[in-house]
Amino acid sequence: MTITIVSAKLFIPPARSKSVVRPRLLERLNGSLQGKLTVLSAAAGYGKTTLASEWLAVCGRRATWLSLDAGDNDPARFLTYLFAACRSIGVNIGEGVFAVLQSPQPPPAESLLTALLNEISSDSEPSILVLDDYHVITAEPVNQAVAFLLEHLPPQMHLVIATREDPPLPLPRLRVRHQLTELRAADLRFNAAEAAEFLGGVMGLTLSAKDVMLLESRTEGWIAGLQLAALSMQGRNDTTGFIQSFTGSHKFVLDYLIEEVLQQQPASIQAFLQFTSVLDKMCGPLCDAVLGKDSEGASRSTGQRTLEYLEHANLFLIPLDNERRWYRYHHLFADLLRERLNQGFFPSEGGKEKTVSELHLRASQWYEDNGFELEAFHHAAAAGDTRRAARLTEGEGMPLLFRGAVTPVLNWLQSLPEEELDAIPSLRVMYASALLMTGRLSSVEQKLQAAEQALHGAVLDEKTRDLIGHIASIRAMLAVSKHQADPIAAESRRALEYLHPDNLAVRAAAAWTLGYAYQLQGEQGLAGAAYNEALSVSKRIGHVMISIMATLGRGNIQEAENRLPAAAGSYLQVLEWAGDPPLPVACEAHLGLARIYYEWNEWDTALMHVQQSILLAGQFEDSDREVAGKVLLAKLKLARGAVSEAAAILEQADDFARQRQYWTQIPHIAAVQVPVMLRQGNLEAAAILAEQHGLPLSLAKVNLALGDAAAALAVLEPVLRQTAVKGRQDERLKGMILYAAALYKCGDNSGAAHTLAEAMRIAEPGGCIRSFVDEGPEAERLLRGSEIPGEMLDYRRKLLAAFAAETPETLEILTSSQTGASRHHIRPDQPLFEKLSRRELEILQLIAQGLSNREIGDRMFLALSTVKGYNRNIFDKLQVSRRTEAIARARMLGLL
Repeated sequence: MTITIVSAKLFIPPARSKSVVRPRLLERLNGSLQGKLTVLSAAAGYGKTTLASEWLAVCGRRATWLSLDAGDNDPARFLTYLFAACRSIGVNIGEGVFAVLQSPQPPPAESLLTALLNEISSDSEPSILVLDDYHVITAEPVNQAVAFLLEHLPPQMHLVIATREDPPLPLPRLRVRHQLTELRAADLRFNAAEAAEFLGGVMGLTLSAKDVMLLESRTEGWIAGLQLAALSMQGRNDTTGFIQSFTGSHKFVLDYLIEEVLQQQPASIQAFLQFTSVLDKMCGPLCDAVLGKDSEGASRSTGQRTLEYLEHANLFLIPLDNERRWYRYHHLFADLLRERLNQGFFPSEGGKEKTVSELHLRASQWYEDNGFELEAFHHAAAAGDTRRAARLTEGEGMPLLFRGAVTPVLNWLQSLPEEELDAIPSLRVMYASALLMTGRLSSVEQKLQAAEQALHGAVLDEKTRDLIGHIASIRAMLAVSKHQADPIAAESRRALEYLHPDNLAVRAAAAWTLGYAYQLQGEQGLAGAAYNEALSVSKRIGHVMISIMATLGRGNIQEAENRLPAAAGSYLQVLEWAGDPPLPVACEAHLGLARIYYEWNEWDTALMHVQQSILLAGQFEDSDREVAGKVLLAKLKLARGAVSEAAAILEQADDFARQRQYWTQIPHIAAVQVPVMLRQGNLEAAAILAEQHGLPLSLAKVNLALGDAAAALAVLEPVLRQTAVKGRQDERLKGMILYAAALYKCGDNSGAAHTLAEAMRIAEPGGCIRSFVDEGPEAERLLRGSEIPGEMLDYRRKLLAAFAAETPETLEILTSSQTGASRHHIRPDQPLFEKLSRRELEILQLIAQGLSNREIGDRMFLALSTVKGYNRNIFDKLQVSRRTEAIARARMLGLL
């Protein structure tokens, strides 16, 4: 390839000694040679010139480059340089043409261009002509000349235009004919990998992957921004701190954007840009509202036209929808505009000067009028209008807090001075509610007491009564975190007494807390009714948090009634509502699913859910949910024979619970410590622990281990009566299994068989397995030695198969596979080290049918994360890494 420099106007920008090769763009540019025109259109600093020059260096074609300036709006001058550029690559334009162009009356451009086109056509070697900085061309005759050239351009030549704004050329016609390739800002942005290569390889910086990603996000891949940031970081020690604070107000960026972008625009456009920079996103009518009336008092209605102009001019405006209705500014450009606005750099032709607060208030009013309450609140807060912002947070019967806006509302409340909070007591209550929702429980009561102090002596009107009710509702929520039934019930009833009938959001919350109090008191029926009421109201008004909490409560009751499939469905619904990333409250749904999958003997899935539960529970400031998760984790470890590991987890959980005074968790910890002690042979300590914490089922297990079946029966009889009355089928089932085992040990085979059959009828619809298996050899002997009704025989076989899988050899294999034992190369037909579970085989069948993970989840009523967890287990057991390999090996083994 040959590049010829004819004069200062004709050049190839020198390439950097090091540069970032961008194959994705070079490939598109190579493909563009099939058409007539390539347009590189983006704002200043997007690397258009650099990209074009790097491409020309490797594309293998002759090329010439014409860099334009404002003087080239003279048609004769433009054509002179154009012909000189073409001549430099061998297009034979005679000296007479240049003489004609210098004459007082040159011939029409079309006749001269026709001669040029004829010469290009006669040249068999392909070439490329680059017109750089085409945005400086404003003269219509020059645009017409380029349009004529494009229309008749022979295939030997390809035209490249680099410009900051779209040229007034017949681009739509070329686009339809597939003769046009366009690379715009979205294409030219550096992705994270390219940014890393540029910052490290070109600029010589050593940055972490996290810092690179943050800087790429801040600059939105704008290469000039990356370069300016890199220059600013040279010699700095704290590059991470610099990146975190890097904005458009940084000196280098500020100077560049002012000189290269802002000052190139008319005063009216500068005014529009600065005044609308208070908006995070914008549309035409919103811009009109913010700008208000013009200098003559007339309402503006030019917002949409101006936005379209800015987009056409590539002025760092990014469309947010396909209809080109909503836009936003590039982050660094917006930073620059806001910085200038805040410093009082008002454009001279912006009309009447506007304060920043006034602009925000106009935006707030427009958003409120158009039903965008969160955005209206945001601008009211930015304007410093506390009362307006407070009114907007209350919403139309549904506070913004309960519609996913807890973070912005809390941030605003934290920014307010104490005197403003005192002046509006409802703000204190709102503050407490926001802290509660974000798990920061320790500060809630302080805010409530401050609100009550501000309300002291106030007239007991509807608004004051409603605030008193709201305070009571929040206190009920605090009591829920400590599982204190009586305070929960008292505060919930007080809330329902004082709350305004129209305050459905908080009334739904109070109904839920009352349901939880009933549940703690063992009143399952009353609890279910309260949960259903809370769920009905919350779903009707869109209160997602209470819908989540009420559904969790309903799932707990379904578990207690041994309706495990229904409970799993409730918990999966919670996970769907909790979002991605999930709210911390999703820990409770994961914990419920872990219990259910453990009961179904699907250990891997149970482990996955309990680990996720512990992770999410750790996000709470003061909650016992992390302890509850670790107790279940210890139970899972014990089931796999990891007795020492289970004991260590329980010891840690016990220490943590006592430090934090989570006293309600201590009995639950003890209930798992007892079987650990039994496995360790420490029967005396197990008996003392069961007696100390009033754990009848645990005490019965100890008595059976000691050989005292009569004592076990005496302990279990009142348990069976109480659980029958309270409808606790889960506890009743465990008690009946132990009771049947004790009867069998006492020689009452008939009574044992009858009790066992009743237990199996309770257990079979829920698919219960571990309730039997966890009772060990006593329960297995009972199952094998008892007469079982015919309809329960299949279920007995399933239970006995689960017992068979509990052999020490099997547990050793399973435990070693969980500790990450190294894999070895295997033959496709080599038997599996660990067999697939029934559920894993079902999922494998669906994988073989070509179903996606989401389709499998829908078919089997599983969360997407659960399906992915199963996939990992299947791949691990088959010793493969992808679906196709799994299917092939499964077929080789006869599994499909």
